[in-house]
This record gives sequence, C-alpha cells and structure tokens, in this order.
Amino acid sequence: MPNGILIIDKPAGWTSMDVCAKVRGILHEKRVGHGGTLDPLATGVLPVFVGRATRAVEFAENSRKEYLAGLRLGLVTDTQDVTGTVLETHPVTVGREALEAALESFQGNISQIPPMYSAVKVHGKKLYELARRGEEVERKPRPVTIYELELLEAENETDCLFRCLCSKGTYIRTLCHDIGQALGCGGALYSLRRTMAAGYTLEEAVTIEDIQEQGEALLLPLDGLFAQYPALTVRSPGQEKRVRCGNPITLPGTADGTYRIYGQTGDFLCLSQARNEALTAVKNFF
Repeated sequence: MPNGILIIDKPAGWTSMDVCAKVRGILHEKRVGHGGTLDPLATGVLPVFVGRATRAVEFAENSRKEYLAGLRLGLVTDTQDVTGTVLETHPVTVGREALEAALESFQGNISQIPPMYSAVKVHGKKLYELARRGEEVERKPRPVTIYELELLEAENETDCLFRCLCSKGTYIRTLCHDIGQALGCGGALYSLRRTMAAGYTLEEAVTIEDIQEQGEALLLPLDGLFAQYPALTVRSPGQEKRVRCGNPITLPGTADGTYRIYGQTGDFLCLSQARNEALTAVKNFF
C-alpha cells in the first residue's frame, strides 16, 4: 500500500481537497490528507500525505510557510481578494517608500481577524457558510508571526509583489487587506503562490500530471519531514519490540531533545523525545 508524501504544485482553481480527492483516485488509497489549506486562487507547494504518512499531517500544518503575493491597492472586497464582490475603490497615491514602511510595520508578532470567507468555526458554524448567507459575525483576533516581509516589485501604481515568511494560521488575504487599510486606500490579494511549506520548496514539487504518469514512484519518505532532528537506531531486537509496543526505551549517552527513531533494518519507527537518557514516543509511524 502506498505510504509517503507528495509535494504538489497546486494548480489555480483547485481546492486543497480537490487535490486530495484526485490523489485518492490515482493511487487507490483512501488515507490522503494535506498539510495546510490553499485557496482556489492560490498555486504552489501543497504537501499531501498518503497512507500511514497521514499521521504526520499535524506536523506540516504547524510549520512556517513562505508566499509570493500580489497586492492590489485601492480595492476592498468582501473576500479580501479579487475574486470577491467589490465593496470600495479608492485612488492610489502611495509611493514605494510609504509601501515599504507599511510592510515593515507588519513584521513580527501581529494579530489578525480571520476573514468571513474562511473555514474558521464560530459557534460550530464555518464562517464561509455564514458569509454565503449574507451574515457577518464578530471574530476574535488571532496571534500570528510575520518573520519576513519583503517588497519585490512594484508592477504599476496599484499592483505590487511581495514575499512573506510567516507562521501557521496566517491569512495572506487579510494581510493584504490590513496593509491597504494602513495605507488609507484599501488593498486586496490578486495572486498567491506558496513557495515553501513544511520545509519543502517548489523545486521539489510535482504536478498532478506527473502523478498520473508516475504514481507511487513520486512518493517521498515520511522521515524527510523530520530531517531537522538527529537520527537514532535501536540497539537490540528487544528495544525495537518495546518501541513497537509503545513503551519507552533507555539509550545511555543520549542528550535531551527530539529524535527520529529507526529499527534495526532501517524502518522509520517514530519521533521521540529524550529526557534523562529515556526516549518516549511523540508519534508512532510503524
């Protein structure tokens, strides 16, 4: 049965769940999940987890992400991107210096109010379901972190391209809206391409057509998701049995920290936390 990760360059017009449904059909595997939603407008890196690898989705969702985003000034819409209904238009007299200063002010720890057109739940209802019925409800601000925010190109007086490295849960649409509000002319997202997620980049991404042609051959091993952690191999069959039974093991000389644990034949068993030379599984993948 197929197990592993596909790094897919999501095409425009597809939802992340559309991509997962397509992969299920191609690989004939029901267990398929993605590591971080991309709106239909967006393209780029979408990690898709297949088989046992779906147990690791939570680790990808919590990772930093990088985007190339197109900001259109002078425009406010109900979805905070150009696919929505236009609510306001304003003249734009913003120069590059003012734009760069605005971007600088959004770096670091900030708060965002989730957009109405999002999957965030309020009182058990998804916001986009309420928005489609014409309802708007109060949303609580959420903390996010913008690690890097760089103006790449001013294409014309209204459109510019910027790069953003951010924490999980960041809405780039909302960032565009808020930058526009700070500049006094409004703003909306007109393009979005994710260039990095869960440590994977566009250079590693494949297309849906590639998967149709090559199938399971494109699956990456799951342990690559945890490459930042050092690897340890169990020292005896008895230790491996303990790990496979969900019990901690002791490896003298092991420093405190997080490790990838492998069986004696090289199987990736689990991600473990070491404390006082005792290793306890954080997540099992055998």
